[in-house]
Amino acid sequence: MTAPVYDRVALIGLGLIASSMFWAIRKAGLAREVVGTARSAETRRTAREIGLCDRVTETATEAVEGADLVVLAVPVGAMGAVAREIGPHLAPGATVTDVGSVKRAVVEAVAPQIPRGVHFIPGHPLAGTEHSGPRSGFATLFRNRWCLLVPGPGTDPEATARLRALWEGMGASVEEMDADHHDLVLAVTSHAPHLIAYTMVGVADDLRRVTDSEVIKYSAAGFRDFTRIAASDPTMWRDVFLTNRDATLEILGRFTEELFALQRAIRTGDGEMLFDYFTRTRAIRRGIIEAGQDTDAPDFGRAKAEA
Repeated sequence: MTAPVYDRVALIGLGLIASSMFWAIRKAGLAREVVGTARSAETRRTAREIGLCDRVTETATEAVEGADLVVLAVPVGAMGAVAREIGPHLAPGATVTDVGSVKRAVVEAVAPQIPRGVHFIPGHPLAGTEHSGPRSGFATLFRNRWCLLVPGPGTDPEATARLRALWEGMGASVEEMDADHHDLVLAVTSHAPHLIAYTMVGVADDLRRVTDSEVIKYSAAGFRDFTRIAASDPTMWRDVFLTNRDATLEILGRFTEELFALQRAIRTGDGEMLFDYFTRTRAIRRGIIEAGQDTDAPDFGRAKAEA
């Protein structure tokens, strides 16, 4: 067990990421106390029942009192309002971070609400499952996954180093990235793929010639993977697409061009083009496995581990 990185951590929102942060922090001894809160009374009640956080408060303002790290783990669309609520109650010298998968919109919404003397360092752990809620977290979620930090100009390097140490203590590899570049990269690796998965599941639902039972009964691996992705939290993904609109639309435009090229190859019987294309894309999958970001296992390495 390592020495604590923070004295008191406040988790605002208690879904998959925040609950996993608590279990990881507790397991590694990275904070002396973790305080949590959520907008929903039911979520707060569940958190208390399962021992999630050392204390669960009724409000965000209570949670951040005396905290030297505050983590915004709410949907991206709600972060500005939460930051406005807690801003006057933040302790001098504290750090505020977030775990949203969009960064430019978060910076624009949250930064103006952070008082002078408080550090704001946006973040994004590239880890997750299709599950959500306070019961979904587990201590090893971030192990061997990336966490991207987005410190702005003039950010205190010691505050950034401290936040990096927390994420590394939870098992993540950490890199720093510009907000706009982050949003473009995530549009490729996460946002557009999620939208495509939602679309494919929607197409299957619209094909009334295929009954619901047949879709479920005869699901092959590819469709099952689409449904796993499409089971993700709808509020979170609604906010992601609305706040990362430009980058996502750019990538979807490129995807459409590629799709038209494949349609043409299928229509004209261009087997050589299809074979070359699939060979090139298969190499990307192998590269992801070799980089340690996935496994060959059927569950893609996302089986829930013990907290």
